[in-house]
Amino acid sequence: MSIDVYVERGAKRTFVSAVEWPGWARSGRDEASALDALLVSAPRYAKVVASTGLGFRAPRAIPDLRVVQRLPGNATTDFGAPAAVPTADTAAVRADDLKRIETLIQAAWRAFDAAVTAAKGKTLAKGPRGGGRALEKIAEHVREAERGYLSALGWGNDARDVAGVHKAVIDGFRASARGEIPPTGPRGGKRSMPRQFARRLAWHAIDHAWEIEDRAGGVTSRRAPARPTRASAPAPRAPTPRRARR
Repeated sequence: MSIDVYVERGAKRTFVSAVEWPGWARSGRDEASALDALLVSAPRYAKVVASTGLGFRAPRAIPDLRVVQRLPGNATTDFGAPAAVPTADTAAVRADDLKRIETLIQAAWRAFDAAVTAAKGKTLAKGPRGGGRALEKIAEHVREAERGYLSALGWGNDARDVAGVHKAVIDGFRASARGEIPPTGPRGGKRSMPRQFARRLAWHAIDHAWEIEDRAGGVTSRRAPARPTRASAPAPRAPTPRRARR
């Protein structure tokens, strides 16, 4: 069973993202390395969505990843975040899609919260140059980014606590899916579409969950660790206020 993916190629970095599985996206220097990274992360993503009952089956080899669209990236892509909007994300959100996407957003939150909880009391490994946010700063960054995504969606939110932000995310996503948010803002700026909004938000939470897990385990680089060859791998653009968010 193949999984449809799309490729977003920037000048320095390329992302490959699963069309029907918001949140599952990995990057590399080029398309081949990004496909490798996505394949290697499949068992990890399977754990994220295991409790959803949505039937994710991790691909076993590169041919199981079917590229259905290739898009140009931009500065955000090269910065390290997916930004291109696939054709699939322009489709209307049906009732069954709405519930499924909400379930995947919530799975991403659970993965992030579990990573934070498991890392408490541990020293997160620094990057090769000594960089890397502290645990509480990562959590703060993720929630602040979610408020930014809500702004890009056109949904107001004054909540500062996690529960309030999460409620706003679900409420805003539903309102956007129902067509209750104008597609452009008062100054003519294009707002995020509901699928686009959900994809970016879920990816961001999962990406930082995996960062925490890796750094808590002593991994000092965001690159994937040594992995099997492509042939033998085992089973297992949201508008951004002010500056590119990651």
